[in-house]
Amino acid sequence: MKNIKIGLAPTRRFCFSVEDALKYKRLVEEKLDDWRVDYVTIDSINPEGLLLTMADARKTVDFFRKERVDAVFAPHVNFGTEEAVAYVARETGKPFLLWGPRDENPLPNGVHLRDTQCGLFATSNVLNKYGVPFSYIVNSRVDSEVFRRGFSAFAAAARTAKNFIGARIGQIGSRPSNFYTVIVNEQELLSRWKIETVPISLLQVEKGITAMIREGKRVRDAAADIRGRMPLRDVDEKDLEKIAALKLFLLDWAEAEGLGAIAIKCHDDLPNATRFYSCFSNGEVTDAGIPVACETDIHGALSSILLQSAKSDGKPVFLADMTQRSPDNPNAELLWHCGNFPYSMCGPECERFLGRHSNIVPPLPGTGNFEIIMPEITVARFDGMNGVYSLFLGQGRQTTGPKSLGTYVWMEVENWPVWEEKLIYGPYIHHVAGGSGHCAGVLYEACKYIPGLKPDPVHPTDAEIRSWLRGDDLRE
Repeated sequence: MKNIKIGLAPTRRFCFSVEDALKYKRLVEEKLDDWRVDYVTIDSINPEGLLLTMADARKTVDFFRKERVDAVFAPHVNFGTEEAVAYVARETGKPFLLWGPRDENPLPNGVHLRDTQCGLFATSNVLNKYGVPFSYIVNSRVDSEVFRRGFSAFAAAARTAKNFIGARIGQIGSRPSNFYTVIVNEQELLSRWKIETVPISLLQVEKGITAMIREGKRVRDAAADIRGRMPLRDVDEKDLEKIAALKLFLLDWAEAEGLGAIAIKCHDDLPNATRFYSCFSNGEVTDAGIPVACETDIHGALSSILLQSAKSDGKPVFLADMTQRSPDNPNAELLWHCGNFPYSMCGPECERFLGRHSNIVPPLPGTGNFEIIMPEITVARFDGMNGVYSLFLGQGRQTTGPKSLGTYVWMEVENWPVWEEKLIYGPYIHHVAGGSGHCAGVLYEACKYIPGLKPDPVHPTDAEIRSWLRGDDLRE
């Protein structure tokens, strides 16, 4: 996943305190340094390093293009210069963040040092006139949690948009013939978002696995690593070597082709030819940072990229079926798949084994079997129909439920029938990307910077997400 570089363009207006503006410029930079943000300043543009004139704006655009910034942050360290800021936002064409620190009281003689909030209103108006999408953090203090949350959400949203637009998805085989659900419009993905599919045949994969095993030591080492973590049940050494070889082949291919994710035809051709299922190998590659979607689900792979980019904990995601509603808990749903969840999601004490497929005859080897540990869960599904695309978003929490073969987690939500209704009426399918933590707000914000993609939250709702982004739960 690609990280981002931010162009920092603090702005002031000619008729307010230069000294106070420079003071807040330093405070903002110190805060970004504390947060370990990768950013560039405009100190080379003029002696102050502040955006003031249209001449400054033109130089800033040239500089940001040269530095290849991925997003722009224009803190209004006093009122600011709205036309210069809006020009930079429009011409760079990158995700844009608007914010300014809260004003202090006027001086004893009645003089205003900054009038920052007033300037924010002015700049936002010009941004809207220009049709520039932007994010806004409520006028707040530099040391406030509102500012920290808002900046963190923006940076994650910008990262998410960057990883989605121009993504390269490895496609192994065609879709399964009985999976009409995973039909996609490859041309639309390419023309709208520069998303490329990189196809490879199942025959090439089979030959690649054979060559990997022939090389010997690398596959044996990978197999020994798996054996040390996963008890084996009806899986012999040859099976394990094939599982390890597929993992290595996919990782090598992803690196060589610059893939962000992979969609694999995991049945029936591959197991028929190789006599094992790719499920556990898929999870191993996902654990290494390259999400693998089953059943050639390209939209599932893109859903995984979006969710993995939005999360800030560095943990992998998983692709699950929305499988069954709990008969004992009306708001609990089983997130399950044959055995492809990343091993790292299994807790240290969890029951686990690498075994054979529990649903398909003959029961060939290659599936992980364990319950993952995930107290907070975000699920997402990118999908579209008839040229209209949306992103399903929801948050839940882990709950108890009966044991299952395969990999799984029971998720409890606020009102499952609302979720079910939204999924049924679509354009979504039964596959969702899942991940640890709650990041629906980040994904919601990222949609601003992915043209033609509409956020479609179920819980939290649209209003609840906007409340979270404003920091309504935080009081200064």
